[in-house]
Amino acid sequence: MKCLLKNANVFWGEAFERKDILIEDGVITDIKSYIPLISDASVYDMNKCFIFPGLIDVHVHLREPGFSYKETIASGSIAAARGGYTTVCAMPNLDPVPDSLEHLSAELEIIKKDAKIHVLPYASITVGEKQKELSDMDKLAKQVVAFSDDGVGVQDADMMEKAMRKAKALNKIIAAHCEVNDLLNGGCIHDGEYARLNSFKGISSESEWREVERDIELVRRTGCNYHVCHVSTKESVSLIRRAKAEGLPISCETAPHYLVLCDMDMSDDGRFKMNPPLRSAEDRQALIEGIKDGTIDMIATDHAPHSAEEKSGGLRNSLNGIVGLETAFPILYTRLVKTGEISLEKLIELMQVNPAKRFGIGSSLKVGEPADLTVFDLNEEYAIDPKDFLSKGRATPFEGERVFGKCKLTMIGGIPVWEDLR
Repeated sequence: MKCLLKNANVFWGEAFERKDILIEDGVITDIKSYIPLISDASVYDMNKCFIFPGLIDVHVHLREPGFSYKETIASGSIAAARGGYTTVCAMPNLDPVPDSLEHLSAELEIIKKDAKIHVLPYASITVGEKQKELSDMDKLAKQVVAFSDDGVGVQDADMMEKAMRKAKALNKIIAAHCEVNDLLNGGCIHDGEYARLNSFKGISSESEWREVERDIELVRRTGCNYHVCHVSTKESVSLIRRAKAEGLPISCETAPHYLVLCDMDMSDDGRFKMNPPLRSAEDRQALIEGIKDGTIDMIATDHAPHSAEEKSGGLRNSLNGIVGLETAFPILYTRLVKTGEISLEKLIELMQVNPAKRFGIGSSLKVGEPADLTVFDLNEEYAIDPKDFLSKGRATPFEGERVFGKCKLTMIGGIPVWEDLR
């Protein structure tokens, strides 16, 4: 099977150039300024569109097995394809928790049967994410992308050090949800101006950065490859910046909502409820500086779907989590690239190049590489409408927002898995 993509702006090395791409049997076989038409090839004229290597999200919740009323591998992966993603990494807060090969096999079977794109599972750090004993890390290591107890912070420093030493021996990443339970204070949103003005109990920034600080010290001791999930505070950014300057093997991510929203953008609606919470404008600006100077390596959605009922309790009583796979790129392109905050090349670095390098996953637009790619029309403007989502989740703080950047085509191995070429 042959496919020819014509007249596109292709992410070529570190910049965009006008190129044609030839795909044969799922592999990129030629990239040139001009490739003549081939009689037995399917031809796509991508005039005015941009082709990127398939985006990578290292932090999604696909909810299956165990919570398929919220999301399934099928619904989450097609939503990801629509958002331009070809690889996502699925967090382990499932039922059963993938803490052994037996428990992981349930998830792998569904992935094999239903995934529309590459879905790479995490295994948990501890059994059942209960933090009493380590998961079967030796046997799980070759089957998973990394280890995480996402959803809960590992409270015991000795347990985390033990996990880091094991992960170091296995050459695997520990991806940490950093949260000190004793510092949450019964809060439901950030302990900031919005909370004070509206009489909400607040969650302190220290609940995040204090555990980041602890884990950095553990990395010094162990040499473990360590990744901080969903960074949201200015203190965390500073700590990670200093740790990187020291040469420690640390990376981190933030999410789109932390880069473009702050606590004063909220209303008392479950679509603004997530963990960590939206922080202050000062925190948001620190995150922007962090992506600019390389302290923050990548952007991940923390896509976390829930049922409509679970998100109907306002800020106090809704479950934590919003969806993001179908909105991440257009929100970031509109809010950060079109405003001149960062370049389009920098955005692709944050959403594809860096996660690919750090986690050893995905592919690039090069001859001989699998044709896992996505095509965007950056001039197409539209309003975000949750009723139109392919994800089962509908909770987004960006409902109704007008954005630029529509995904027109996503391919896995040269096969279209999402197409909107009307």
